[in-house]
Amino acid sequence: MKKQLLITALLLMGSLKLFSADIDLSSPDKRIRISVAVKEKISYSVSFNGEAFLNHSYLQLNLEQLKLGANAKLLKKTVSAVNTSSHPVVPLKNSTVKNQYNLLRLDFKGDFSVEFRAYNDGVAYRFITNKKDSITVMSEDVHIAFDSKVKASYLETGGFKTAYEILYRQNDLDKVDKSKMSVLPILFDNGKYKALFSEADLYDYPCLFVKAVNGQQIDATFPKAPLAFGEDGDRSKKILKEADYIAKTTGKRSFPWRFLVITDQDEQLAANEMVYKLSTPNQLKDTRWIKPGQVTWEWWHNAYVYGVDFKSGYNQDTYKYYIDFASKFGIPYIVMDEGWAKSTLNPFEPNPTIDLQKLIAYGKTKNVKIVLWFTWLAVENNFNIFETLEKWGIAGVKIDFMDRSDQWMVNYYTRVAREAAKHHILVDFHGAFKPAGLEVAYPNVLSYEGVVGMEQNIGGGLATPNNNLFLPFLRNAVGPMDYTPGAMRSAHKQDYKPSWVNTMSIGTRAHQLAMYVVFESGLQMLADNPFNYLREPETTSFITSVPVTWDETKVLDGKVGEYIVKAKRKGEKWFIGAMGNDQNHDLKIETSFLKPGVNYQITLIQDGINADFQAMDFKRIVKPIKAGENIEIKMVKDGGYVAVIEPVSKT
Repeated sequence: MKKQLLITALLLMGSLKLFSADIDLSSPDKRIRISVAVKEKISYSVSFNGEAFLNHSYLQLNLEQLKLGANAKLLKKTVSAVNTSSHPVVPLKNSTVKNQYNLLRLDFKGDFSVEFRAYNDGVAYRFITNKKDSITVMSEDVHIAFDSKVKASYLETGGFKTAYEILYRQNDLDKVDKSKMSVLPILFDNGKYKALFSEADLYDYPCLFVKAVNGQQIDATFPKAPLAFGEDGDRSKKILKEADYIAKTTGKRSFPWRFLVITDQDEQLAANEMVYKLSTPNQLKDTRWIKPGQVTWEWWHNAYVYGVDFKSGYNQDTYKYYIDFASKFGIPYIVMDEGWAKSTLNPFEPNPTIDLQKLIAYGKTKNVKIVLWFTWLAVENNFNIFETLEKWGIAGVKIDFMDRSDQWMVNYYTRVAREAAKHHILVDFHGAFKPAGLEVAYPNVLSYEGVVGMEQNIGGGLATPNNNLFLPFLRNAVGPMDYTPGAMRSAHKQDYKPSWVNTMSIGTRAHQLAMYVVFESGLQMLADNPFNYLREPETTSFITSVPVTWDETKVLDGKVGEYIVKAKRKGEKWFIGAMGNDQNHDLKIETSFLKPGVNYQITLIQDGINADFQAMDFKRIVKPIKAGENIEIKMVKDGGYVAVIEPVSKT
């Protein structure tokens, strides 16, 4: 009997030791290691290349009467390896995405689990609950502690109501204003390694915001669930009452992934596909109707077309002109933005200056479809609009001014995506928070704004090359981004002037062209006046030849906030785009991605010899090139470079 008790005690001690010891999980290439400890809290540390990166970060889901993660009792741990691949419906980077990681699942007493994933380029975790009844989430602890002091690249906001159109700041974390917060994604740099922090698979739950604790630690904060609304103009609702919780949700669910892309190479930040890999896969049975593409846009220049024989404006002749222009260059869509409808409140009644049905019919004869702009409030108050749009023959909607990301608004995005898909309607969200996986499950969601894009140059001059060079590594690194490029009036910052007639961009002509290769969006705008494109066929022919979906993407070189070079393949053609900040950049790029033994031709557009003071100056060159030859890229301040490389037949 005593012997049996001793054996039982030894087994119990062994079991306790098993569950009290750190639990390790490594990435497939062994460079990243997560060590999880289950004690008073569920904490984890992360090392990269054998060096400590995160130390004693912790996670906790605080329900109304229970804190999941506080003194948790571990029942079971499961480790598995996953190596799959899939094909995105809208491949903004690669037509095949490899999803390889090692998984640790920890099951706890109290019907909840925590999953960790270790990728070669980062780590992720999420909570899973398995409760019969609905639950109320009061708050969530997302505490990230770095092993050393870090610098942050972030988007500062003083409140949860924001259009997410914020300029990037860079600061040591201990100098960040602790009374304010940042939207996601946010980038951390310890001088040797960088980590991009964001979330994925976001449903029925508010967006996460970040607050600095000190020079090495951050905490999450979330908008409370709204309970009562009041009037607030024609495009918004005022929150009159908030709950003391952040979400009421089903008890049987998985929660959003919190992830970090960790790397010692800036290029890997821009190349990552973590949101896609962590998100619910495509939920639509038929996706053949989803056609990404380029789109003209009249609002950026207030429909002030010229060189025509009619009075321009938001009227029938002007919109027919946009359709003719789009048809001439094989552009599949035009946007009819604010001004097409008689009222922002009624989405069914066009402005009397247009005959919408005749425009739709005219576009059909030209193989051009229409995307209509709405406020989110008009859509919410008339949710049957999608059925009507399908009957009319409208291709898509641009929905604007959400400016919130509480649980109600996150659910609004999901309801719109589902209802729009039901009626074969494409969606472009403006006034929107960053992508977090909805576009993967519902690939009819082709783009989101949530960026200081070119519309900020109508009257403010905020969309500068310096800010642009954060975008490939942060905002656009988590999903599609509607920056609305295509300016044909290029200026350096000292020469920029605000105008809604002759709207300007800041940066050289080549910088602007490169956006079509570097920036990723399922709907890619041509923002400028058609006449400005028509009078410059060299650059317009390049812009309209650039695809919006790709077979393969390689980030060849880059440094956050300074410069980037991307090469993208569609079929046998390779497109190269390079952008720089307000400094000169001389780069040398290898062409090992080309097939040896094949004769290629490169057509390039680079900053002209006088582009350092005249931003409109560019030079177009056509010449032969072979695999292994280096490409020299010389960018002036605010500069850029584009090229297309295609195989040619031997003569």
